[in-house]
Amino acid sequence: MGVSVVKFNVQDRPEFFNVLRKKVNKHFKENNLSKYANFNMKFKTVFMLCLYFVPLLLMITGVVSWFWPVMLMWLLMGLGMSGIGLAVMHDANHGSYSKNQKVNNVLGYLVNFLGAYHVNWKIQHNVLHHSFTNVDGFDEDIHNSVLRFSPNQQRKGIYRFQAYYAPFFYGIMTLYWLISKDFEALVRYNKKNLLEKQGITLKKAVAHVIFNKTWYLALTIVLPMIVIDLPWWQILLGFLSMHFICGLLLTLIFQAAHVVEETDFYVTDDNGSVENNWAIHQMRTTTNFANGSAIFTWLIGGLNYQIEHHLFPNICHVHYKKISSIVKETAKEFSVPYHYHKTYFGALKSHFSLLYQLGKVKYDRNLVNI
Repeated sequence: MGVSVVKFNVQDRPEFFNVLRKKVNKHFKENNLSKYANFNMKFKTVFMLCLYFVPLLLMITGVVSWFWPVMLMWLLMGLGMSGIGLAVMHDANHGSYSKNQKVNNVLGYLVNFLGAYHVNWKIQHNVLHHSFTNVDGFDEDIHNSVLRFSPNQQRKGIYRFQAYYAPFFYGIMTLYWLISKDFEALVRYNKKNLLEKQGITLKKAVAHVIFNKTWYLALTIVLPMIVIDLPWWQILLGFLSMHFICGLLLTLIFQAAHVVEETDFYVTDDNGSVENNWAIHQMRTTTNFANGSAIFTWLIGGLNYQIEHHLFPNICHVHYKKISSIVKETAKEFSVPYHYHKTYFGALKSHFSLLYQLGKVKYDRNLVNI
């Protein structure tokens, strides 16, 4: 059975994206710029990889062996994991890091160092999330059995506390990938023929997942337990802390871009349709934040320019700041919303406020769109 596809309204101001795309292409052509990685991006790649692998190397070679220094290494690795996820493998798996697809494939494979499987990540993120952003039943980023992310989802009593317990589940996200989620996703994607579209069979994908998780656990748990002169439970504590830091950082960045009070949430009608065309749908379901902070932008891979990313995922994130003024100007020209928060704190406040409201018995804002 093939996956159902959302039908966007092609009659809804199609000229908006046509004009915008021409303006963005003109920007790169007139400035003789590549849409792929520049020196800044390559330096960032080396930095994030070192932030992950150097602490690991220091531990397994015995340079760092006492408890608190070892815990610091795990902390740095957690930051490195999130940096790789946000600022390196994300672009690579979108094919926007390099013209050379082999380079994209190698760097995209780094998601396995976050505990995930790169093929599943591409399906969930590139295919389902980017195509059907905030559409209930299609965008798996807003589907969670213990959290209610959309007013179109059934409310359960436990959700009244979700604004308080959400950070815990955000923190264990990458552990969930590592232990269970990838296997669940393979079965689900195979039934929808999504694995076939990625050119892989279920049997081969399962073998890949088992192999990848085996070497990952051997490298990050078994080897440290063997070579580091600390009790096994302290190594395990460090490993879990690393994952919690990474999961929390990754989730709080992505949630602040889509699951906030300003964005819209959709369900399809009986014909599988929604009211907007694809580009305007992205503008209504996505928000930017903290665009004034260059350091923050650098560290999180430009994902605070989430609008530009969703419209142009084939462009490396180091270029988003430059094209954001073009996007904002064109949105104003066509009376299309351009959501943004001045600060990251403002975006987080909006996210948790929405979680709180969605958890209430009566939700006082009509976010349901058909």
